[in-house]
Amino acid sequence: MSVKLSTRQVGDVSVIDVTGRITLGEGSSALRDSLRELVGNNQKKILLNLGDVSYIDSSGIGELVSGFTTVTNAGGQLKLLNLSKRVKDLLQITKLYTVFDVHDDEAAAVRSFA
Repeated sequence: MSVKLSTRQVGDVSVIDVTGRITLGEGSSALRDSLRELVGNNQKKILLNLGDVSYIDSSGIGELVSGFTTVTNAGGQLKLLNLSKRVKDLLQITKLYTVFDVHDDEAAAVRSFA
């Protein structure tokens, strides 16, 4: 199963619901394109909901970091929501857990952009 992305607005925050696997190829490029499109449309507050992501490979991790850099360089913020245990462990092993602002509650995550 590849990745599925759906974007919705919660106030002035763009929430991208990610489902499936973020892996080399289609999964990581879809995420990259979606983030660039939002930044291009001047959407600077982006919340990635990873609750339904079953697997992320090294290229998927690279895309998260690249997306974070793209959004930050454009003056925006990228935050992560609902990490599964597997994804959370992966971010802790790679020491990226300290880089990303990670939330478990969507309402609190949206408020954190204020």
